[in-house]
Order: sequence, then C-alpha cells, then structure tokens
Amino acid sequence: MELTELKQELDQANYIYDDTLATTLYVALKLGRPLLIEGAAGVGKTEVAKVMAAALDRELVRMQCYEGLDESKALYEWNYQKQLLSIQVNMSSEDKDALTKSLFSDEYLLERPLLKSIRSRRPVVLLIDEIDKADEEFEAFLLELLSDMQVSIPEVGTIRANTVPFVVLTSNRARPLSEALRRRCAYLYIEYPDVEKELAILRAKLPHVDDRLCHQVALAVAKLRSSEAILKKPSIAESLDWAAALDALGIRELTPDALRQTAGFVLKNAEDLNVFDQEQEEDHACSCGHHDHHCGGHHHV
Repeated sequence: MELTELKQELDQANYIYDDTLATTLYVALKLGRPLLIEGAAGVGKTEVAKVMAAALDRELVRMQCYEGLDESKALYEWNYQKQLLSIQVNMSSEDKDALTKSLFSDEYLLERPLLKSIRSRRPVVLLIDEIDKADEEFEAFLLELLSDMQVSIPEVGTIRANTVPFVVLTSNRARPLSEALRRRCAYLYIEYPDVEKELAILRAKLPHVDDRLCHQVALAVAKLRSSEAILKKPSIAESLDWAAALDALGIRELTPDALRQTAGFVLKNAEDLNVFDQEQEEDHACSCGHHDHHCGGHHHV
C-alpha cells in the first residue's frame, strides 16, 4: 500500500488526520515497526488502531493493559482442565513420556492476544492499549515481541511470527515508559484537536447534525478543555455524544438551558458538573447584569 492509497482509505473511514500522522502510519507499516502513540485520555489514540484495521482489511486484536497483567492473560495459557481429563483417560498408557509431551501440544494451548497476533496466517492489527497501566515487568516482557516478532514459551520453545502484525501501543502517560520500549517503536503524540479539527470530526461523523450547532459544540468543548477547574477533559467521543444528544432532542441552538439539560453527555463526574454549573451562573450574571434566569438571552459557553 502506498501513502496515497492509505490516505484514501483514511478518507473513506471519515478519519480526520494531518500529513504527519498519515506519514508516520505509512512508514511504520512499511518498515514493520511498532507504533507508540501517547496523549491525554480521549484524544483518539485507540481510534488509530481501529481505523488502520479497517484501512488494511485486517482483524483487530486488542489487549487492554492493567496493573497485574501477566503472560497467562496476554500470551498463552494451558487448558488445565482438558489436560487433567486427558491424564485420567490415559492413565494406563505405558508411554508416559509421549503422554507428557502430548499434554503440551497445540490441542491444549489457549491463545491470548499476543500469541494469536503472531500465529495468525493473515496479518492483523495488534492494539496494546494503555501500556502505561501495566507493570514495568510486563513492559520488559514485551520487548522480545517488539524487537524480533517472536515469543518464548518454556514448554514449546520460541515461536516466530507467521505474519508481522501492525502493532499499535497507546499510553496516557500515567507513568514513564522505558527507553528500551521507546527505541523499538515509531512515535506519535496526539493532542486534543483545535476547534477547526473538532468541527471537521463532528461534520465527518455526524453529517446530519446542523452545522451551526456543531460549531457551537466545538467551541464549547474547547472552552471546557481549557478550564483548569475541569478535572476530566471531554474526549472526542464525548464531544460526538453531546452533539448527537442535542440533535436527538431537536436542539439547534446551544442555549444555557440546552447546556444544563445535556451536560451529562460531555462531563462525566459530579465535581466537573458542579464547576460547570457555577461557571454558567457566573457567565449568566455577567451577561445579564443580574441573576435572573428568565431573561431569555442566548449566552453560549
């Protein structure tokens, strides 16, 4: 796939990108390099892997990271119940070595995301989501896969990739990642979109929603993200949810009443909603010169 073809596929998926992102994706794909994407929660890091899977017509294999994640959940596990049943059935077997060897064959091997991705006969997109949530030990364990596209299983030996997956790792920067991991990856940093890009995303994903309303939502979300008092900045997905909710209610103007009624679609905790309400009251007071909530003015965020 050439760069122009990749851009065409991204366009068909209604994915809004810039030249830097498209070029980095293309070169990482061409060189078979894993891609590490960092950025705040909600900027669209995971979406990159989903879009690439669609663009390349590949299966998306996702591994969600968390504290305590280990090989048995990420790489492989033996089907112990099936092994025990086989031992019971073959108790009378005279060839104990053959029985033992058979217990560690493919028949009893349960593939987890990492093993599945390299054993696949067709290349996949492997998403290792929120690697910063996993322990440093697990991060170190990943290095063999990222460097050599192979994994080691004690009972089986080294398993090399049948096909090379396109690997996307995402990080919210909850903790620093090792230099060893960074060296093995191409790198992207994604920021929250500016108003113009947010509007382009809203138009692409919600073409039926009134354009003026989309513009007002983009401006309002930008203001919420810029507020130091807001703890959880609205994600792109929440921006889309908000615009869709307003449209579902038949709202065409982002009035103070519309803001209050639908704030729960863009802000997702009580503290942020309280801050939002206070700022709305202050804005209203400044605009009207008093606290009369029935003045009927259309004051936007």
